[in-house]
Amino acid sequence: MERRPLVIIGSGPAGSASALFLHARDTGLAGEAVILEKAHHPRPKVCGGGLIPQVLRCLEELGAPLSVPNVAVHRAAVEVPGRTVTYEGEELCRVVRRDEFDHSLVAACRQRGVEVREGEKVVDLKREGDGIRIETERGSYHAGAVIGADGSGSLVRRRLFPRAPEHVGKAITCDVPLAQADWSGFQAARYDFIFRFVPNGLRGYAWAFPCLIEGVPHVNLGVYSVDAEGSGALLRRILQEELTRVGAPALSVKAFPVRWYARRVPLATPRVMLAGDAAGVDPLMGEGISFCFEYGRRAAAAIARGFAANDFTFADYARSVDGSWVGRKLRRLGLGVRLFYGPTWRLWFAIAAGSRTAQEIGIRWYNGVDGWDQRSGWEALRAWCRGDIRPALDQQGGV
Repeated sequence: MERRPLVIIGSGPAGSASALFLHARDTGLAGEAVILEKAHHPRPKVCGGGLIPQVLRCLEELGAPLSVPNVAVHRAAVEVPGRTVTYEGEELCRVVRRDEFDHSLVAACRQRGVEVREGEKVVDLKREGDGIRIETERGSYHAGAVIGADGSGSLVRRRLFPRAPEHVGKAITCDVPLAQADWSGFQAARYDFIFRFVPNGLRGYAWAFPCLIEGVPHVNLGVYSVDAEGSGALLRRILQEELTRVGAPALSVKAFPVRWYARRVPLATPRVMLAGDAAGVDPLMGEGISFCFEYGRRAAAAIARGFAANDFTFADYARSVDGSWVGRKLRRLGLGVRLFYGPTWRLWFAIAAGSRTAQEIGIRWYNGVDGWDQRSGWEALRAWCRGDIRPALDQQGGV
């Protein structure tokens, strides 16, 4: 059996970010850790691939700036029931392919001396003495601490955490070569969010993102529902309608789950933490990459503190998520599900579509621009009433 102080399970953005932030805090400890990945990079990953500005700042902070092919988005078209709202301004996001992006993060880990073992699937975990025993298809490990960054269906969560209520959304998506689609978004550097299906029973939205696949322009089409249970037929029907709308042929469709963040669900138990999709991400829009980096930041800090103090309860990790702007943002996104996809949807879509100030605040808040995601709800309300977003500019909150 191989003994390691830290084993990170999963090498997606949450696992890699945890390792990179740990390396920035404690190079020695990071050098003794190992990341276990069941697949081989670059490995397929079903995802829209939008990186909001907050992610780009994290990459710069970690000394691993975005280096893979991407498409910059500067415009948005948002179709709400009864009208379409357009927005143009600062860069809204970069759209990447997750196989390339995740591979680049793993390369950054290796460049810093963090060991990544690919093709090593974890099949079981259990508590054993002063650590966690991990069984893989290749062998056994004894870990002093574990970060479970193994996705929505996390084996770490299922084996080492008590059962708790959870909510999982569902998304389906496909990629269409631009040559086979009548869609102007790629040339316009635009993405589309489509909420016109909400009156027809969809608690969610459809999207169209510009992307590059092996250098060829494509449009990534998809549909997200906050309800995984029983939503499959509706999602497939809506996606087919969107394919027909852009004149695209019927294509193979891929699905993926989106596990919600919920404050009542534990993020840590002794010697174990959850990060990224395993911990829970944005329930309103299904976005997870930006939260993977913030989970990783806090998991690395908790690991460094825990080993320094020989305290592996990791209660401070849960507090650092739940009590910070990250937890508040995730809870507000949960509130957004009730407002925009519940009985009051007409009112809230009308406010969002009719107020330019609300749009400016909402985009800055969601994208982590100008510190808005770290401001209070009262400040947002005051700015909306004034019609002036300037008080929040250049103000940054802590982690």
